[in-house]
Amino acid sequence: MKKILVVCGNGLGSSFIVEMNVKQILAELGMEAEVSHTDLTTSKTEQADYYLGSEDIVNSLDDGTRNVIKLNNLMDKQELRTAIETNIEEA
Repeated sequence: MKKILVVCGNGLGSSFIVEMNVKQILAELGMEAEVSHTDLTTSKTEQADYYLGSEDIVNSLDDGTRNVIKLNNLMDKQELRTAIETNIEEA
């Protein structure tokens, strides 16, 4: 099963909301994945298949080996749905 890690600067409110939205969208699309959230610092040591982050932290997330998905607006559910449909492949 694929793992999706939602990352924000502090790893609290916004990433938790996005995590819940990702889970809802995956269910609507009939896709399965393990989804969790964390802060930027912790994300550097966590392994995931996909890392979701806002455009202001995506450069810190991308080390050249990670599959990073940039979101312009973390709270835009349509943008999130499009990002999932476009970038996330089922195992």
